[in-house]
Amino acid sequence: MSETRWRTREETAADVAAVHAINAAAFETAAEAELVDALRADPDAWLPGLSYVVEAPDGTVAGYALITRCTVGGEPAAALAPVSVAPAHQRQGAGDAVVRAVLDAARRRGERLVLVLGHPEYYPRFGFVPASGYGIRPGFTVPDEAMMALVLEDSRPLPAGMIHYPAAFGV
Repeated sequence: MSETRWRTREETAADVAAVHAINAAAFETAAEAELVDALRADPDAWLPGLSYVVEAPDGTVAGYALITRCTVGGEPAAALAPVSVAPAHQRQGAGDAVVRAVLDAARRRGERLVLVLGHPEYYPRFGFVPASGYGIRPGFTVPDEAMMALVLEDSRPLPAGMIHYPAAFGV
């Protein structure tokens, strides 16, 4: 990891095109970029203040992380997806910085539970563990270790049951 200090911040309207380009470049297809566009248009999914960018040293947008509304067993929860970093900035700490920033923002906003379907070698560094341990499961088949949960606030019992994602996810 480099010594780069990554600046993170909430996304602004001026960042939308750069975010779209990063999501399109970071994944094999444009599906993740299109997902973000669809989530922006869904007032039931979009959570103001939980769309974050990380800036490269030159001030350009280098990466992105988004948390939107989902439900677990009919109760509100949050979903982290997508997380993307421009290819030129990958494996330098930009992804870690933007994920930590958006999770901190979710905690401040009062979110209790964040779910992610992702690489089981990557997300545990943020505290994610298999969601099945909390009785949470997706409505589709994925490896157990890839569907993860992070408890941000546990003063009340957590919801359990089936995860329901916004329609834009197509699941």
